[in-house]
Amino acid sequence: MGTVMDTTSPLPTADHLASDAGRADGLWQPPTWEQIVRDNSDRVFRLAYRLTGNRADAEDLTQEVFVRVFRSLNSYSPGTFEGWLHRITTNLFLDGQRRKKRIRFDALGPAAERVPASGESGSPERRFEHDHLDSDIQAALDGMKPQYRAAVVLCDIEGLSYEEIAAVLDVSMGTVRSRIHRGRAQLRKALAHRAPSPRAGESAPVLRPEGAL
Repeated sequence: MGTVMDTTSPLPTADHLASDAGRADGLWQPPTWEQIVRDNSDRVFRLAYRLTGNRADAEDLTQEVFVRVFRSLNSYSPGTFEGWLHRITTNLFLDGQRRKKRIRFDALGPAAERVPASGESGSPERRFEHDHLDSDIQAALDGMKPQYRAAVVLCDIEGLSYEEIAAVLDVSMGTVRSRIHRGRAQLRKALAHRAPSPRAGESAPVLRPEGAL
């Protein structure tokens, strides 16, 4: 995997990519595969890591995403390019989870997957993990069902709206709300040990649904 770049800048939209790639006779020209990899590899890797929970699988998923992009680029129509990448990454992850379930895939425990190999601790990927990931949160995400994990990651980490998540996952808004609600409930339960204990005379805080008064 190449050097993991800064992840604070937004992904380019189709309009930005059109400007980068140039226009011929007023028609949108698709960017090259090299441009897409250069500009988006860090973002795709970050989402892949949040979904898979370990570096090796994230690298594999990232490579698979760009192979799919390469194969599909000529058929891509101008639109929200970042949404297209989110959809490819998330659907490839969910497809992979379904395949593993069908063949009764048995992986080593997540702790074993995260043990760095000799000389690995200084790699860009390991620095990215150590600098940006909370181990308790990632462990809680790992424990979720894949469909709940994908919804929570897209909403609470990637910042997508419910409408965007529904488009990425090709499900109804009601399904998105249900998955996020259940995923957040599992996340709160898994992280309950980190919640501060109420002081004497104080009652524990009440968790309210989003938007509730």
